Amino acid sequence: MKSIYLEMLPLSSITKYAKGQPKDGVAFTGYPRAHPSDKSKLILLNDPLGAEPTVMEFNLEDILFVEEKPSAVTESGEGVPLVKLWIQRGAIGVKLEPFEVK
Repeated sequence: MKSIYLEMLPLSSITKYAKGQPKDGVAFTGYPRAHPSDKSKLILLNDPLGAEPTVMEFNLEDILFVEEKPSAVTESGEGVPLVKLWIQRGAIGVKLEPFEVK
C-alpha cells in the first residue's frame, strides 16, 4: 500500500535558481515533501535512496531559491524527483535522525 501521508510539495511558488550561488544561502539536496500538519513548512528527505537518509524540516519562508536536479531512480524503476534548496543562513531547521532502540 502506497502512503500518501507526505505528498509531493508544489515548489512553483518559490523562486527558481538562476545564476551563481545565492548570497547568504546554504544548499541542501533531497526529495521535498509537504509537511503533514504545517503548511508553512516542508520536509526534505536528504539522500532518500542512500544508506543513511536524513529527514529535515524547514520553514518555507527561509527558502531562497530552488534548483531542480536530475531524478534518482529506485531499483523498482520509480522516479524520485530531487531538488537543491538554498536556505537562508541563520535559519532554524529540524533534523530527524533514525536510531535503534535497545
